[in-house]
Amino acid sequence: MAYRSCKLNHRIFLFTFVLFLFLTLANAGSITAGTGTLANTLIFTEPNMIVDQGGRHIRIVKPFQRIISLYGAHTENLFALGLDTEIIGVTRHEVYPAAALKKPPFSYRDDPEKFLAAKPDLVLIRPMIDRGYPQFVKRLELSGITVASLQPNGMADLFTYWRILGALTGRENRSAWMVDTFNRTLEMYHGLNGRLPRSKKRVYFEAIHSKMKTFSPGSMAIFALETAGGKNMADDARPRRGTHIAVFGKEQILSRGASIDVFLAQVGVMNRVSVEMIATEPGFQAIRAVRNGAVYLIDELIVSRPTLRLLQGIYEIGHILYPDIYNQEIAKIISETLDG
Repeated sequence: MAYRSCKLNHRIFLFTFVLFLFLTLANAGSITAGTGTLANTLIFTEPNMIVDQGGRHIRIVKPFQRIISLYGAHTENLFALGLDTEIIGVTRHEVYPAAALKKPPFSYRDDPEKFLAAKPDLVLIRPMIDRGYPQFVKRLELSGITVASLQPNGMADLFTYWRILGALTGRENRSAWMVDTFNRTLEMYHGLNGRLPRSKKRVYFEAIHSKMKTFSPGSMAIFALETAGGKNMADDARPRRGTHIAVFGKEQILSRGASIDVFLAQVGVMNRVSVEMIATEPGFQAIRAVRNGAVYLIDELIVSRPTLRLLQGIYEIGHILYPDIYNQEIAKIISETLDG
């Protein structure tokens, strides 16, 4: 009898523990059904289920209401969705929008206890964090916090990414507005491009100067360049390690130097460069754009991040290439669009 009683108590304990774990996850807003290998794309498997890039199947039971964002693009998009109140933490290096600077700072290098004390129901990360800090991520998940690893794999994933953020937060209508706004503005840009000269400006777009890297086709930066009417002079660049950054050595650049009308470089954390550094780079006087002083810098946050401000990046590139067409009237339209 003592043995049977002990066995019964053991079963009751197991049942109670499993029930507690289930309720903990369900109350967080979703049930996360395991983690697999990293995926290349973001998908909806059904209207209320997503698969993130960590292989997590996240069922959306109700909108998440206490969100910590560990990627600047997530933060910017969450604010664009109108989630000021729901955002309870952001990264330490936020610069846009201004409201993000007032939020408590968090980092994946922090002690997980700091996150637990804030009581988030969702922590948004990106694959780099998933790969580099698995123990941190696991600690959050074991504490009942839903973690979603999201980052578009180029332009092909952009709209799905926005819709997923909208689904996670109950802002589906607003995310649909973002998609519609982006498409309508692209139509305007395509209309402008009908007025461009037949011979397009030929552009080399630098990603990282110190390593002689450019962007590969399919990247947001090249999408912005080509939408603005520029011709990519490194259209045969091939990405490495699952990114859209590609090695394009100095010899390759110089071999096309005589044909490069404009040398464009992103500037920011990824590429701390100046016009002077590019102009004085040994051998770069062989580049037509450098000799003619046609070297320009553009903020990496408006050409490499999956946000609505990519529309601003397209305008800025267009204004560099074709200032008479991408003029102040168009700048005003873009400003009003982004303020909407």
